[in-house]
Amino acid sequence: MTNGVKLITGNANRPLAVKISEHFGMPLTDTTVTTFSDGEIMVQINENVRGYDVFVIQPTCAPVNHNIMELLLLIDALKRASARRIAAVIPYYGYARQDRKVQPRVPISSKLVADLLTAAGTNRILTIDLHAAQIQGFFNIPVDHLYAAPVLLDYIKKCRFENLVIVSPDAGGVERARAFAKRLDASLAIVDKRREAANVSKVMHVIGDVKGKDAIILDDMIDTAGTITQAAQALKDNGAKRVFAACSHAVLSGPAIERINNSVLEEVITTDTISLDDKVSVCKKLKVLSVSSLLAEAIKRIHEETSVSSLFV
Repeated sequence: MTNGVKLITGNANRPLAVKISEHFGMPLTDTTVTTFSDGEIMVQINENVRGYDVFVIQPTCAPVNHNIMELLLLIDALKRASARRIAAVIPYYGYARQDRKVQPRVPISSKLVADLLTAAGTNRILTIDLHAAQIQGFFNIPVDHLYAAPVLLDYIKKCRFENLVIVSPDAGGVERARAFAKRLDASLAIVDKRREAANVSKVMHVIGDVKGKDAIILDDMIDTAGTITQAAQALKDNGAKRVFAACSHAVLSGPAIERINNSVLEEVITTDTISLDDKVSVCKKLKVLSVSSLLAEAIKRIHEETSVSSLFV
């Protein structure tokens, strides 16, 4: 399995890369990724990669621009070192929320990042839970779009919730929540948020029966945690017994940790697509599950040129 393949990582999420390499039974390729005193990034691959399939494991999380630049420079170094194929493994794809023009004279940033990755020499993209699935079409190279759902579902099933309801925090996430509810044989609810006037706080309407139930608010990412914590309070106000949250990507920027700690949420279930070691120590409500085995299996199948479709669930 390890013949002809190498795993490389930058500094974005080294713990995840180490776990993937352990599943593979091979060490990460010796690579130097540092910065000069003026902030410029310096990359050097310290092993021969000529003729290898190389998988660069690098989510483009905060600091987003720095991590994207590390990824681009690693890909360029591999291309110039004659790697046979270069796959960018991007568990969390930054700039994904800027996937269309919502105002005049603004960029479509996720398309630009896709073009940069392709121009740098990437032959394939492996990612998890894009904010908008259509972003796959921004690339003119193959994209393997995995889902963290199997990892989250396994944990939720083991918790043996009673009278469970899956809640979408907005109208846009209903399809995702419905798919989860179906697999868990749970009911479905939706939080409808409205701002009735400028500078007036949002009004939360809960559509569906949550009274006396364990509720899990499901989203693809939690950034500042404003929507999630407000939705959790609305569910409690409507009689929910316990409220949890689950997401694939815990961005947790700005006041997110403080909001979660002060909220009615009992637990926030997420994955390690983004490194959360510094967040777990200050937020005991975080439960971090690993997607390393899922990514390792996908990398194995891509390298061996076998079907990856069974992982798209």
